[in-house]
Amino acid sequence: MSGHSKWATTKHKKAAIDAKRGKLFAKLIKNIEVAARTGGGDINGNPTLFDAVQKAKKSSVPNDNIDRAVKRGSGAEAGGADWQTIMYEGYAPGGVAVLIECLTDNRNRAATEVRVALTRNGGNLADPGSVSYNFARKGVVMVPKAQKDGEIGEDSLLEVVLDAGAEEVEDYGDSFRILSEATDFVAVRTALQEAGVDYDSAEAEFVPNLVVPLDADGARKMMRVIDALEDSDDVQNVYANGDVSDEVAAELDEDQD
Repeated sequence: MSGHSKWATTKHKKAAIDAKRGKLFAKLIKNIEVAARTGGGDINGNPTLFDAVQKAKKSSVPNDNIDRAVKRGSGAEAGGADWQTIMYEGYAPGGVAVLIECLTDNRNRAATEVRVALTRNGGNLADPGSVSYNFARKGVVMVPKAQKDGEIGEDSLLEVVLDAGAEEVEDYGDSFRILSEATDFVAVRTALQEAGVDYDSAEAEFVPNLVVPLDADGARKMMRVIDALEDSDDVQNVYANGDVSDEVAAELDEDQD
């Protein structure tokens, strides 16, 4: 799930350590295979592969699994699947726009699983183009405030990334989210590396440019749709424009206690 609110970041952290770890590993491995297939297996010459590998390592995917995925994707080892990227558009209850990014070797299966996940949870598929205009492709880099040599502040972070193409730095509680054009996030990531600033993730995502404020009930309905979609092995990423305030996020956290 990628969204606008701080709560989305909290859920993202929980996702890495919950019972779906094996499913998360499989999706990260797919990303590595595809990046190696499209840009080659040299991690230093393939920025997309570099970021896919870094993300997998930060999620504790074993190095052997990562190495084998690079070899399969680059053709150095047999067994790589013919992954296709497909985007679906839909709505969750309450008019929340949803973009569903699939990476699959079976288009029919992916379409069926997306449709079922939406309709069983009060959502519906939408026509191509009817939802995507709510989103813009952006570079998104998440930087933890706690760094090896102390906490980094927003002004210090801006000094590092502004010249590299960063458009905005947002406070996400324990982290900062740096937004840039999708074509600039590698330069932003490189600027952070050169300045010795650690980051949790760096990738191109679909960021909503129009959000729908949700109360706790609306947020629960949105999350049921997103959780059902993410249960599909074919679904890589789900982007939604539902906005959850800190107060509503706190109420949802109580649901999980």
